[in-house]
Amino acid sequence: MLNFFLRTPPLFRALTLLAALILIVSLFSAQLAPYDPYVTDPQLILKAPSAEHLLGTDNYGRDILSRILVGAKTSIFAALFIILAAGSLGSLIGLLSGYYRGRMDAVLMRTTDVFQAFPDIVLAIAVAGVLGGGLVNAILALIATTWTQYARIARSAAIAAKEETYIQAARLSDTRLLFGHILPNIAGPLIVTAVLHVSTMMMGLAGLSYLGIGVQIPAAEWGAMISEGQKYLQQAPWAALAPSAVMVSVMMVFNMFGDHLRDLIDPKTREKHM
Repeated sequence: MLNFFLRTPPLFRALTLLAALILIVSLFSAQLAPYDPYVTDPQLILKAPSAEHLLGTDNYGRDILSRILVGAKTSIFAALFIILAAGSLGSLIGLLSGYYRGRMDAVLMRTTDVFQAFPDIVLAIAVAGVLGGGLVNAILALIATTWTQYARIARSAAIAAKEETYIQAARLSDTRLLFGHILPNIAGPLIVTAVLHVSTMMMGLAGLSYLGIGVQIPAAEWGAMISEGQKYLQQAPWAALAPSAVMVSVMMVFNMFGDHLRDLIDPKTREKHM
């Protein structure tokens, strides 16, 4: 694994390390935050960036840098959990559908079609609106809009893998074939899709929070911070621009990392990177 990593392009290695650094900073954000992100101070309301508060303060006098750091854990790790849950559910449905075909395939794929009939953001808003605001309900809403993509990918890959000679020759139980042979061989496209979905889920969670049906104020989350800060855009633009810039930068890192990972995993382009 280390030898493979060292043979990858320098940009991919840099993006990998940068993505890992973002995850580490997010994980230990509470310890790294210079101030308590929830303590208010009327004397510091909407203070411009300074040596004491590098990104300024918000409308309650809270340090914006501290809130961005703490909000990173919510924004990033919630997105990762959504991908893990949606990817696992969708991949399982796709595997069963592609392997067994017939009536099971018809039922599972028609169910998938129903969920895909609605635009993702519209369905997410509808589900979150019915369930009510809050981080947990926002996560459930985004899982409901995301699993179908993994189901389609897993189904197509499972159908192709099932026709391989070694699968047809193997005398194993269905469970061992599905999870011991077929799943490892179709994991590549699923992993790439998951990495590319990190920024999409971050944007989805931020969008729901911005609309008031995701993470609720005063919780530190980038979308909620942008929604709160935009009210003071003229007098204190840093309150909205700082979390926006950080979110866009993190999304760009994960998008670029996903693009390069796809190039490495894709057999058609792997050789030019080796």
